[in-house]
Amino acid sequence: MERAAEFVKVAYSALAAKKGEDIRVLDIRGISVISDYFVIATGGNSSQLEAMKDEVDEQLGKAGATLKQIEGNRNSSWILMDYGEIIVHIFSRDDRLFYNLERIWGDGKEIDIEELG
Repeated sequence: MERAAEFVKVAYSALAAKKGEDIRVLDIRGISVISDYFVIATGGNSSQLEAMKDEVDEQLGKAGATLKQIEGNRNSSWILMDYGEIIVHIFSRDDRLFYNLERIWGDGKEIDIEELG
């Protein structure tokens, strides 16, 4: 399995462990040079978003991923975590609807986590 796909599985599991909602994976290989995959999830409040961010960072770090950049902080309603091959987006419910990355990146292929093996 490719490294990026493994990182996606780790991020997905970390988000699920912190009760992330509506976790989706978009395969953007071939349509973008910024990354291979987006992992998108929703949290109910700022504390949950922060917990999701911390869990993703801890688990991806253990898996060998390097956090290149992070946008957002404890007071943010959208956190972006750039690991190169994958980018994790953690949203409040309102911001998830507002930014609607699934629509903006509609040329990407939404994949089921089980497809990654």
